[in-house]
Amino acid sequence: MIGRLRRTYGRLRLGTRLALGLGALSLVVFAVVGTALTTYMRDYLEHQLGYQLKVVQTVQSKDAEANGTVTQKPYWGWFTAVYDVSGDQALLRRPADIPHDTRPLTALAQSMAHSDTELLRTVKIDGEGLYRLRACAVEPGVVLVSAAPMDEIQDTIDELITVQVVAFGLALLALVVFGRRMLRRGLKPLSDMAHTAHGITSHDLTESAARLPLRASGPGGGPEVEELRTAFNTMLEHIDDSLAVRAEAEQRLRRFVADASHELRTPLMSVRGYADLFQYAAANAPEERDKHLARLRAEAARMGVLLDDLLLLARLDAAEVETPLRVEDADLVRLVGDAADAFRAGHPGHPLTVTAGPAALWLRLDPQRIRQVLDNLLTNAAVHTPAGTPVTVSVSVADSTAVVAVADAGPGIPPEDRERVFDRFYRVDKARSRDRGGSGLGLSVARSLVRAHGGTLELGGGVAGATVFTVRIPLGGAASR
Repeated sequence: MIGRLRRTYGRLRLGTRLALGLGALSLVVFAVVGTALTTYMRDYLEHQLGYQLKVVQTVQSKDAEANGTVTQKPYWGWFTAVYDVSGDQALLRRPADIPHDTRPLTALAQSMAHSDTELLRTVKIDGEGLYRLRACAVEPGVVLVSAAPMDEIQDTIDELITVQVVAFGLALLALVVFGRRMLRRGLKPLSDMAHTAHGITSHDLTESAARLPLRASGPGGGPEVEELRTAFNTMLEHIDDSLAVRAEAEQRLRRFVADASHELRTPLMSVRGYADLFQYAAANAPEERDKHLARLRAEAARMGVLLDDLLLLARLDAAEVETPLRVEDADLVRLVGDAADAFRAGHPGHPLTVTAGPAALWLRLDPQRIRQVLDNLLTNAAVHTPAGTPVTVSVSVADSTAVVAVADAGPGIPPEDRERVFDRFYRVDKARSRDRGGSGLGLSVARSLVRAHGGTLELGGGVAGATVFTVRIPLGGAASR
């Protein structure tokens, strides 16, 4: 039974439970107040009755002393008796106005023989009811006992209890009803947030472009509810941003897989085609077979470079325990000079200028990977600019950072392509052939390698005829991954 009540209570709404709890607490308070008030009123009335008995006995004592007994009855329903007390014996003087059951009066008279002050006692007299008794000494050996009924006191207490029960009951009912309405109004912002949460649960978050258009709104509720609403909306904003990032990552992954498949498909088709040609190798001239083999090797090498770049990017993205960097002390100025010499030899149609900087700049880095970054940036400048376009490389130090800038005076990069130049397989010139334009992984690999060293690779320039790629590496060396 108790377990069922607990389960039923647990299924109630918060406002109802708070109202019931407030009602229970109020009931306890009302019970304590009512008990204290009733006890105080009973004690007060009994004290007043005792005082009234004392006043009456002052007159009755003189009457008993003059006449031997009390000749006048003060009030209807009161009893008066005079006893001669000797030792433990108490003899009633007659005539006396006494009830049929005189044992309580006689017992009090006997107790008075051993007391120096008046005695008060509340007893139940058979056939009469509850009485308040008072005994006092008239003279030595003579005791006066008076009895006053307590029916009026009990009736007053009963009426007081009835009034309290009715008043407290109405107050409790009003408190629960109006308290429930006030709690419902106060908890309405929480209900609105619950409806918002239910709306979110019904929203399809499996879509790649899923967003959370719902937010908890509405004023009121107090500072605590405002804090909760702010935290709730902040959480929704965070979830919304996370969903947006996830959707963008999924979209990039799909695009990456599609581009990778497309890039690998072309050399594979070429390899397959040249392999099929070797079925007729016997009928071909030796120089024709050598030509096919050379093309086959070129396509295989191109596919190997592409796979190496993809593997390197995957290892850098995975942040493996064993980083693909072999860090050592190396002179960045010398690496820039070697890359410039190789560029001049491979691209004589693009004049290259190396701006004078520090004589030597030693860093903790992977010289092969940094050389790969420099080669990618210089090759990118040569491939995407017309012949004769000047290229400039500079090395400097700024804010505890080594700075390498590769700039060209070519046609520049359109604004709509600047944010995506570092995306994998992305080409600014969509019509450029793969033999000349590459696979679109050069800048992605360069940026990932620079980040692996704890640095950044940024695209500068912005005006027509100028493109600047800036590499920044902390002088502390490569960052551990």
